[in-house]
Amino acid sequence: MARKNVIRTDLIDAVCQKIDLSRTEAAEMVSQVVGEICDSLAAGESVKLSGFGTFHVRDKAERVGRNPKTGVEVPIDPRRAITFIPSDVLRAHLNQSSTPAFGDPKDSEFEERRTA
Repeated sequence: MARKNVIRTDLIDAVCQKIDLSRTEAAEMVSQVVGEICDSLAAGESVKLSGFGTFHVRDKAERVGRNPKTGVEVPIDPRRAITFIPSDVLRAHLNQSSTPAFGDPKDSEFEERRTA
């Protein structure tokens, strides 16, 4: 199964279909939401989306890195990074599976292989 990235136009299409807005209005709404999230993170605030998760800004200190090819040490400048912590609702949704994983005791093939 090929993986697919959800891009801004996918979000716009979903908003158009779910709440019956014009494409232009949906695009503006998505842009405003994404812009507000970006502005809040840039200001150093955390962004919590109930039922989805929390975005945090983390300050990373300067450190010494190493070029893996040459082994030469190089300084890595301090920076800010975004971390995401999924909510329990999102975790539960991601961990639900319509088909059992290989080796799952609920999988009838697994039972057949185990008893054979």
